[in-house]
Order: sequence, then structure tokens, then C-alpha cells
Amino acid sequence: MVWFILFLAGLMEIGWAIGLKYTENFTRLTPSILTIVAMAVSFWLLSFTMKTLPVGTAYAVWTGIGAVGTVILGIVLFNEPATLVRFICIALILAGIVGLKVLS
Repeated sequence: MVWFILFLAGLMEIGWAIGLKYTENFTRLTPSILTIVAMAVSFWLLSFTMKTLPVGTAYAVWTGIGAVGTVILGIVLFNEPATLVRFICIALILAGIVGLKVLS
């Protein structure tokens, strides 16, 4: 269950990272509120998982999920470059996440 909660925390991190783009430097009210709520939920869920998981593992997996999801959504939503090198880097991050899960 704790891994599922950590996954949800990572999804919320993706939400607030992408949300930052839509806030336009926190000048747009609705995206700003949604982004701040996503930040708070993401941090709360992460802190909850750290009661069980080692801090290094939880934090690395959380940031990895956030990084991978944000890069993918950047490609899809904002036409950021979709190069082979970027996808190799995503694969390496995913390998690290899986490795930390398997070894924990």
C-alpha cells in the first residue's frame, strides 16, 4: 500500500510541475490554486510514505516519477523535443526507480 501512496505522490508532483507552467508566474488564480493544492498533497503523501520507506528510497522514487512524467507531458503538451537521447534518459530513470523498489 505504501508504494501505491508513493506513486500517487509522484503523480501529484507531475501535476504541480506541469501546473507551474499554467500559473504564468502565479498570475492566474485557478491554475495557481490547483498547483499549490497539488504541491501540498504531493508533499503530504511523500511524508506519509517516509514513515515506512527509507528516506532516500522514497525521495528518489518520488522525484523519479515526477521527472519522467513531467518530461513525457512536456513532450505531449508543450511540443518539447522527443529525441532518442531523452527517451534513453527516461529509461535510465525508470530503471533506477525499479531498482530501488526491488532492493527495498
